[in-house]
Amino acid sequence: MSNTKEAFPQTQRYRSPDGTIRVVWDGKLHSWDGPALIPEGNMRYRKYFIYGFEYNEEDWKQAKRDWNGIPWYKDPRFNARN
Repeated sequence: MSNTKEAFPQTQRYRSPDGTIRVVWDGKLHSWDGPALIPEGNMRYRKYFIYGFEYNEEDWKQAKRDWNGIPWYKDPRFNARN
């Protein structure tokens, strides 16, 4: 096992000369904050991506709601009895 610590990938935002905005994480289009691809800066044609997979806006919103995982009361770590 190596003791070197790998850097956690950071989100990068790119703007091309034609105005297209891309949000990239770990080499994939990805954004939890909003659209990951805005062609020519036009919000009308925005596209949502999570880990490189394209979603429509409704499915992206549902995935964002489900992002937090299971609630604390269903987590088995908190159900341990002494």
